[in-house]
Amino acid sequence: MAQYLNKYFASVFNKAKEDLRDNGSMTNGNEDMQVDITISEVEAKLKQLNGTKSGGPDNLHPRILKELAPKITSPLARIFNEFVNSGVVPYDWRIANIVPIFKKGKKSDPGNYRPVSLTSVVCKVLEKILKEKVVKDIEVNGKWDKIQHGFTKGRLCQTNLISFFEKVTDFLDKGNAVDLIYLDFSKAFDTVPHGELLVKLEKMGINMNTERWIRNWLKGRLQRVILKGELSGWREVTSGVPQGSVLGPILFNLFITDLSTKSGNVLIKFADDTKLGGIANLEKDRDIIQEDLDDLVNWVNSNRMKFNSEKCKVMHLGINNKNFSYKLGTHQLGVTEEEKDLGLLVDHRMTMSRQYDMAVKKANAVLGCIKTSISSRNKEVLVPLYKALLRPHLEYCVQFWSPMFKKDEFKLEQVQRRATKMIRGMESLSYERRLKKLGLFSLTKRRLRGDMIALYKYIRGINTGEGEELFKLSTNVDTRTNGYKSFLSLKIRGERGKSQMTGKRLM
Repeated sequence: MAQYLNKYFASVFNKAKEDLRDNGSMTNGNEDMQVDITISEVEAKLKQLNGTKSGGPDNLHPRILKELAPKITSPLARIFNEFVNSGVVPYDWRIANIVPIFKKGKKSDPGNYRPVSLTSVVCKVLEKILKEKVVKDIEVNGKWDKIQHGFTKGRLCQTNLISFFEKVTDFLDKGNAVDLIYLDFSKAFDTVPHGELLVKLEKMGINMNTERWIRNWLKGRLQRVILKGELSGWREVTSGVPQGSVLGPILFNLFITDLSTKSGNVLIKFADDTKLGGIANLEKDRDIIQEDLDDLVNWVNSNRMKFNSEKCKVMHLGINNKNFSYKLGTHQLGVTEEEKDLGLLVDHRMTMSRQYDMAVKKANAVLGCIKTSISSRNKEVLVPLYKALLRPHLEYCVQFWSPMFKKDEFKLEQVQRRATKMIRGMESLSYERRLKKLGLFSLTKRRLRGDMIALYKYIRGINTGEGEELFKLSTNVDTRTNGYKSFLSLKIRGERGKSQMTGKRLM
């Protein structure tokens, strides 16, 4: 099984091409800038290691490195500086044990497993330091991808959904028909061609020594699958960024930074999950969306990537939508009335009733497992289990799909009612008394608190640019104002597909 899985994982790689340029010809203006890795940087990263995680192929466990941090920090800093500024990457840092993680579908299909790399922990410490330096270089050069929400500081699934559907619902509120295109890359992280990636890194102004080290870190990689204690043989890795590494996600983000459209249609990304939305009232609107799709296909072809055409779908929104058809290359896109978008169910009527039902169903299933498998009914046991395993299902991205009807609020609250009633000594108490004794709040109050936190981040935090589009500061200034009162317009999709507007003033 290990050999079979490793053979499949290697089969999806792009074939390696000759380097597009020699090391000596690389010029990006940063040739003389030496990378300086300080002792304090190394010490901070060693102290952050999780001692419960697995070690890599070099058998150096993170717990050992963490406990020996005071002794090894100084020599490690010297080694890191020497390696990065000379471009040296040891053999042990370019090999990985692959752990296949099952996703969904048939377990007999190797395509339903995600290859996660267990690499050297020492190398990961250096990767964390270099990642911060790469991000700093990108921010200084102004090359950061503004529509990318994955693996980006201050941006989450929630910010992706709110940012995208704020624009979509704005189109719908003005009486337009809207078409959404859900795009899916085929084995995105495993097929990134190294040559094209390195060219893009050079154009972005990454420090030359850092770029050279990344080049050597990607070249000559080997992997083997470990499954139930058995090991497969080694296979060469000719493309992709290692899933499970620290640099992998940031490199992928930089690789698809130039994936964009020329029109005014909305394009947004969360790592490789990409959505395209635009007005579709007339044939000319349909042609604009199709031109955007053609541009995306051209980008994919020129960068030696692939779309998984079967998973790419179109969703038609709006009462007067004419249901135009679209092509992705030569493939006719299928139509969907409901799509799972970053873990949330979105339907063509833009109601979230199915999402409420799905969240409650998952939470009740977890609650049933806790009830049947845990014999203790003490609050010291059940309350932590509830907070860790059950409540996240009821609050994941809830600022996006927060219920607007009492019946939907009751559905969610009922799960917490059942959970708290399971605890010994709480059976005869009212719901409010149970919450007070357990130190919990109602889900309604927690959502209000979450709304306030999200509002603060949009107005005063890292997402202020999007906050300016979502919120409008009040111009009614009086002697008691704090200067940050805002009028919040909430676009709510009704059960009949009509949009309602409610205004609130938030302090």
